Amino acid sequence: MKILITGAKGQLGNELQDIINSGKAEIGQVSELIIKSEVIPLDIDELDITNLEMVKAKLNKLKPDVIINCAAATNVDGCENNQDFAFKVNSIGPRNLAIVSEKIGAKLVQVSTDYVFSGVGNKPLTEYDLTTPYSVYGKTKLLGENYVREFSSKYFIVRTAWLYGHIGNNFVYTMRRLAKEKDMITVVNDQKGNPTYANDLAYHILKLLQTEEYGIYHCTGKGECTWYDFAKMIIELSGENCKVTACTSEEYKTLAKRPKYSSLDNVMLRYTVGDEMRDWKDAIKSFINKIDSNYNYRDGVRE
Repeated sequence: MKILITGAKGQLGNELQDIINSGKAEIGQVSELIIKSEVIPLDIDELDITNLEMVKAKLNKLKPDVIINCAAATNVDGCENNQDFAFKVNSIGPRNLAIVSEKIGAKLVQVSTDYVFSGVGNKPLTEYDLTTPYSVYGKTKLLGENYVREFSSKYFIVRTAWLYGHIGNNFVYTMRRLAKEKDMITVVNDQKGNPTYANDLAYHILKLLQTEEYGIYHCTGKGECTWYDFAKMIIELSGENCKVTACTSEEYKTLAKRPKYSSLDNVMLRYTVGDEMRDWKDAIKSFINKIDSNYNYRDGVRE
C-alpha cells in the first residue's frame, strides 16, 4: 500500500510517519500491511494542495492508495485576519484532494476539528449532531468536510480536538515554556473539551484507512477538562513551581470566538474499528514522561 501524507512536517504527520516506521504506537502494534506500506511525506514546499493543477500532476504521477490530509490553517485568530488564506487551505485544499483522489481511486482521510460545532451545550457531541461553527476556522474546516463528502466516495473525515504532539507548537509546550519564565500564568476555565495526543490519533487513523468503513468520525482523548485543568496537569507533571490561576473567556479576549463546550463522543470508532483512545490524563502523563526522558524530541524540535 502507498500512503501519501500532506502536511507531513506537522505534529500529526510526524506521528504517522514515526508509527509506520517503528511498527507501533504507544497503545499498540500496527498491522503488517501498514508496516510494509510505502510512505510519501509531502509538505507545502513539495505540494501546494490549494493548486488543483499541481495536485493533479503530483497525485497522477505518484498514484497513492491512500491520502492523509494533515495540511491545514490552524491558527484560529489568524484565520479571522486572513479569511481568504483559511478558505484556500481548509476548504479548497481538501476539495482538490477529493477531486483527484476520486479519479485515481484513492482513499482520502481528511482531518477536521471540534470547531465545526457551536460550542453551546453540555453533552458530548456525536457525529450526527448539527454543525454550526462560529469562527472562520470552523466554517472553512466544515466547508472542507462538505467538499470531501461531495467529491470523494471513499473518505474518512476524522474530527479531533486540542491536539498535541512532539513536533511544532502546541498548548503543552507553551505552558511548559511559560512556567519556566513566569511565577504565575492565567488560563481560561470556562471552555471544556478533550485533549488529544497525536500518537493516539495517528494510530486510529492507520486502523481506519485499512477498512472500507467510510464516513465521519470523532477521535479525541477520553474524558473532558477545561484549559485551566489541562494547564494545571501539565505544570504539575513537568515539576515546575508556577501557579496557575483561572479566568473567563471574557477576561481573556481573543479575536475568534472559541467553543465553550466542544467535547466529542467517539461513537463511530466504537461501532467500527474500536475506540482505544486513552483517557486524557493517562496520555499527557505518557507524553511528558517521554519528552523529559532520553527521547529524541525536546519542546517541539527533533534533536
